[in-house]
Amino acid sequence: MSAVSVILAIVVVMLYVGIALFIILDDGDSGWKVTWLLAISLFPVLGLLFYLVMGVNYRRLGVRERLHAKVEKRFREEIPPERFNKLFLTDLSSEVTEKYRPLVSLLRSCYKGNILSEGNAVELITTGEKKWELLKQDIREAREYIHMEYFRFGDDVAGREIRDLLMVKAREGVKVRFVYEWFGNRLVPWRYYKEMREAGIEVARFTRLRNGLVNFWLRLNSRNHRKIVIIDGKVAYTGGMNLNNNYRYKWRDTHMRLQGPAIYALQASFLDTWHTSGGQIKEPLGYFFPPEIPVGEAPLTGIPIQVVTDEPDFTYPHVQLSYEWILQNARDYVYIQTPYFGPPESVMNALEAAALRGVDVRLLLPAKVDTPLIGPVNRSFFTECMEAGIRIYLWKGEFIHCKTLVSDDDLCLIGATNMDIRSFQINHEVDAFCYSREVALAQKAIFLRDLENCIPLDLEGWKASRKWYKVLLGKVIRLADGVL
Repeated sequence: MSAVSVILAIVVVMLYVGIALFIILDDGDSGWKVTWLLAISLFPVLGLLFYLVMGVNYRRLGVRERLHAKVEKRFREEIPPERFNKLFLTDLSSEVTEKYRPLVSLLRSCYKGNILSEGNAVELITTGEKKWELLKQDIREAREYIHMEYFRFGDDVAGREIRDLLMVKAREGVKVRFVYEWFGNRLVPWRYYKEMREAGIEVARFTRLRNGLVNFWLRLNSRNHRKIVIIDGKVAYTGGMNLNNNYRYKWRDTHMRLQGPAIYALQASFLDTWHTSGGQIKEPLGYFFPPEIPVGEAPLTGIPIQVVTDEPDFTYPHVQLSYEWILQNARDYVYIQTPYFGPPESVMNALEAAALRGVDVRLLLPAKVDTPLIGPVNRSFFTECMEAGIRIYLWKGEFIHCKTLVSDDDLCLIGATNMDIRSFQINHEVDAFCYSREVALAQKAIFLRDLENCIPLDLEGWKASRKWYKVLLGKVIRLADGVL
């Protein structure tokens, strides 16, 4: 063996040992660590490469905080101090029922940008046609700017309808800024965005090498899964619906149209993403945070809302911790809709504990999913869920993409976060926590109506229907749930 070969072998062994020690010393989930140790042991080269891209716990290392420092500095310098304090430092937890004040404090402790605001107007949207109708009208009425951030934005009839309308507004002089996720739109041709830019739209890609090697590497496995629209600072949209044919014509999903001070938090989230994705803004940022936001007419008014922005750049997984808290403190019921069900062990334990102590825990999931590997993962949890008393309902329609939670007639969550490891710990997400009896009862009614189009599962029938190889397949794929 030559000296070069020996040196190379020593380097590889040292690298392997170093990475193995790094994984062992990490404070994260033990199951996650064992999976990666096994991967780099069985496949040394590929395992190491995939670990560096997908496995490093950057959240705990705090590496990403530097990416946001310039944006936070601009916020402090360009937003008048009294307005900055009101937006980001004022504690409004007394505006919600005493039961949920600890939850508000938990989320604010995770990140000061998880702002609670009062006096918001809300319209819940449960069909694509309704969203398109409202969104197109609001875009037509835009006079100053449109901020838009989407995981998927289709090169199809529904997607082009919104895109072409944005191009019309840009030509009229409205400032249109658009952030798109590279992975979710990998099949959209380059010319699609070229035409947007030629019309005057400012377009930023969430992950690209031009934004810096560190930024690119850190975001390579993290997807911008948010759906945000802000128009003139007067109306905003967020929820589960992307912009393509599936969401307009085929799938069942839930979205919301907002008016009121909750827009401040969505605006802060968008501006942070815009800057860290390479976008430029010449206006002082205070322009986007006026002293007051008008509240128009809506079906639900006077709503306290806490917009929760979550991403692996933060120290703690905000939405995961909130799910655990809600399940631990629920008294009567927790009804959850999610298309992708692969909860971390701590969330699974909280689900089971709630059901075992008598809380009515129901999961509404799709019978068939849009991604082949997700189905076996979803189903691999069903038996242990039902053994603990959790009731599972499978949607009979083509696909249900809702990400909602409603509990005890007082709390409702509507957002982008799936109930899986990727959404809880890896992706960039945003959710609206509505501390309102009116919104909770409205979402509860929607959930119960959706149950009419579902197949309820029973434990014995489910066990009898399961083939051994399907059970094994689900358990195996579940090992890689965090990277799917």
